[in-house]
Amino acid sequence: MILVIDVGNTNIVLGVFDGDDLVTSWRIGTDRRRTADDLAVLVKNLFHFRGLEIEGVEAVVMSSVAPPLTPVIGEMCRRYFGKEPLVVGPGVKTGIPIRYENPREVGADRIVNAVSVVDRYGVPAVIVDFGTATTFCAVSRSGEYLGGAIAPGIGISTEALFEKAAKLPRIELTRPRQVIGKNTVASMQAGIYYGFVGQLEGLVKMIKREIGDDAVVVATGGLAELICSGSGCVDHIDPDITLWGLKIIYERNR
Repeated sequence: MILVIDVGNTNIVLGVFDGDDLVTSWRIGTDRRRTADDLAVLVKNLFHFRGLEIEGVEAVVMSSVAPPLTPVIGEMCRRYFGKEPLVVGPGVKTGIPIRYENPREVGADRIVNAVSVVDRYGVPAVIVDFGTATTFCAVSRSGEYLGGAIAPGIGISTEALFEKAAKLPRIELTRPRQVIGKNTVASMQAGIYYGFVGQLEGLVKMIKREIGDDAVVVATGGLAELICSGSGCVDHIDPDITLWGLKIIYERNR
């Protein structure tokens, strides 16, 4: 089995591959106070609930955009799995040329997603990741990572609205039946939901102008299903593209 770990600013996503099958995956909150022992207990329990044995893990590969947790997870892998994790970063073979002014600035998760999408869906491609930040990445017809756009994520945007506008309440993010809200809550839901749908459609359209109108559009992230249900511009919603990308990178470096 191969354990893949994607460390984000909001969530840590873990997956277990047995051959070419994604056996299971988990999503836990990112907490920078966790120790290697804390994480080991948590991961061991997750394995136990799925009837898996940590002794069966042959290798660990990870990507991280939370630098304080990277060495902690590395320590956990060495102490409890007996494995040195492959950490996606400079020097790791990805198979994707990076046409960024400074390739080291590109988040590891964005590169991993690009590797996965090129392999699973083809090129050219637009990749939208609804995470702590909403990222839009472009892959050229020749399979090069070109860059993209980074926007404030839905969660932090709505939280800022609640905190800065004293009379606006916290609300549940759902898809409203109409844009014109008849009360404060409905108006907020319409503005937030359809505002992000408009952002999605607008940026995808502009990126396609630069890389080709036939580009495949793939969305991922916790809110991808909800936001993309209000738009027809996304071809595939795939919550596991990062996990698959990590597996592909492991195979290319094995």
